[in-house]
Amino acid sequence: MGCYSFLKVMMILFNTAIFLGGGVLLGVGIWVAVDGSSFANIFGSSSTLFVNVSYFLIAIGAVLVVLGFLGCCGAQKESKCLLLMFFSIVLIIFIAEIAAAVVALVYTSLAENILVGTVTPILKSQYGKATDVTRIWNTTMSEVKCCGLTNYTDFTDSYYYTNHNQLYPPFCCNTTTSSCNSAAAHASNIQGCFQQLLSDIRKNAGVVGGVAAGICALEIAAMVVSMYLYCHLDEK
Repeated sequence: MGCYSFLKVMMILFNTAIFLGGGVLLGVGIWVAVDGSSFANIFGSSSTLFVNVSYFLIAIGAVLVVLGFLGCCGAQKESKCLLLMFFSIVLIIFIAEIAAAVVALVYTSLAENILVGTVTPILKSQYGKATDVTRIWNTTMSEVKCCGLTNYTDFTDSYYYTNHNQLYPPFCCNTTTSSCNSAAAHASNIQGCFQQLLSDIRKNAGVVGGVAAGICALEIAAMVVSMYLYCHLDEK
């Protein structure tokens, strides 16, 4: 088996796996989005997070299905058009990932300022009032072990604060605190969710970097192979 035939077979197998994986993600995402009430009965307050994640799974699954189809059919039918489309989409995704990584590293403080300007007002006016907002934040603060977006002061003069005798949510104080007032919240010094998430990411920077490097390597390999097949079609 020559180099061209080997790469063609690998391209077909690799993109078949991508297509099937994308189909699974797409199916799961659609199932969770359509049958959200069943998840509400099973997971209770965490169900909203599952439904929100479902839209992300649908988007990722759809992209993988399209990529897998283009790559597999392009290699199988030896179509320069499909191979070029496959290469272009992977290149766009690769550039978008690099840009997102640069923005995340350079403009972390800017992202925090934007989030503070948009999320904090919602937190002040809707937490404890809107069921969905309250459930999402309760789940986030419980799982991440954090309080508010920046810290407990996000809840000062909020709807929750004024309707709970000027107390903060229990997540803003240590478990030993019976009444989460301003003094207790200040003494507990629970981090805001934004900084806590950043801290967790930094602690697992090696794993995150390894996964990112692996994904980038696969994308580069896919582009190289698709372009190799594209350029050698005329020589067959």
